[in-house]
Amino acid sequence: MLAKTTLTALAATLTLSAALSAAADARSLEEAKASGKLIVGIQADNCPWGCLGSTGEAQGFDAAIARAFAAHLGLEAEFVPMAVANRIPGLTTDKVDVLIASLGITAERAKSVQFSQPYAENTLFVTAAKSTDLPDLASLAGRSVGVPRSTPMDTILTAEAPPETRIQRFDDDAANIQALVSGQVEALGSNQFYIQRLEAARPGEYENKFPIGALYQGIASRLGEADWNAAANEFLDAFIGSDAFDAAYAEWLQVEVPHLPDTIDGVSFTVAQQ
Repeated sequence: MLAKTTLTALAATLTLSAALSAAADARSLEEAKASGKLIVGIQADNCPWGCLGSTGEAQGFDAAIARAFAAHLGLEAEFVPMAVANRIPGLTTDKVDVLIASLGITAERAKSVQFSQPYAENTLFVTAAKSTDLPDLASLAGRSVGVPRSTPMDTILTAEAPPETRIQRFDDDAANIQALVSGQVEALGSNQFYIQRLEAARPGEYENKFPIGALYQGIASRLGEADWNAAANEFLDAFIGSDAFDAAYAEWLQVEVPHLPDTIDGVSFTVAQQ
């Protein structure tokens, strides 16, 4: 028992040491400016937010935001494609300077990353075939429902769907969508843009059944990094409401620019002053 305890303590110490070492390797804003590049984590398979074109170039609304942020800093944007599950780990292990990766602002995530003010809204739904009768959360009892692992759709449905709901978790949005198309699940926890992809795969077959919440996306930096957080907020203060912002919203999201909240419960958009 003592040996096991000692090994557990040693493992915890090594994990902490690795985390501290990684933190020491994080690039400051000034180091990024000296390099000429802003390294941005972006989703690779979730258009219109973030995806890769046929030539491997980053596309989507998040890519447009990232390029505008880089230009604001006088830098070139360099993109690191990421899946849903490795966005936050990719940031906290210093693979990127910031995340602009359709990362919804939540109080739980704010324990791991520092969010900027929001730059976009994303409504969440339960989505299924038109022939499937799903008027509300209660109707999910006994149904199989797909969600991207560790996303707000996962959190909401895990907490609010009936206990008899069979929630199946997938690694990313693409796998979640494919699960519905292939019949692996009967419904999905989705965002407002899933329906476009489902319509492309099976025209006229699917619909959003009912909303389950709304998310607001923010630029994420590492905890305590006031330089990156301040730069992100200064950029968004200037960019949101500009002609370029409105044009990007119209091109990629194709919905009216929403009112973005000044506060979100449990989240500070600025690094706390020591």
